[in-house]
Amino acid sequence: LSNNQVVKLAQKIAQSTDSYDGDRFFTTVDGVQRATPLFLVLLCVELSDLLFAVDSIPAVFGVTEDPFLVFTSNIFAIAGLRALYQILSKAVSQLEYLDTAVAVVLGFIGVKMVGEVVGYELPEEASLAIVLGILGVGVGASVLNNRKKEAEEAANSDESGGD
Repeated sequence: LSNNQVVKLAQKIAQSTDSYDGDRFFTTVDGVQRATPLFLVLLCVELSDLLFAVDSIPAVFGVTEDPFLVFTSNIFAIAGLRALYQILSKAVSQLEYLDTAVAVVLGFIGVKMVGEVVGYELPEEASLAIVLGILGVGVGASVLNNRKKEAEEAANSDESGGD
């Protein structure tokens, strides 16, 4: 772990210790305040949020070129996704076709960006409608598939309960 680039960066920013001190980010060792490994965890989480925001900028530019929208969407992504993680992780696990829908959305955005280079412009409203439509189809297909599975399980339990 000491060869990890994030750990090395954190040690350059703040002197750190190898031991935890309860739930504290910093502790005092020999009269000097030092960061605990918990601070390194926080630094990794915040760094991943920053990388996620930077990584999503091209996708947002695929939908709009308005800098205000790009900036605010990334700020809300950083602020909101971690808070919603527990809810989203459970919901995503139940949405079987969401991964496919997101892949199609990313493909659409890539094609749209290439189209803009060659001079084809698609209005922002149309882009948003297409993205929402694709995601809606993915979520809808997942919900229908889940209902079908539940109905089949209920029918199977009724059949096995009658024997």
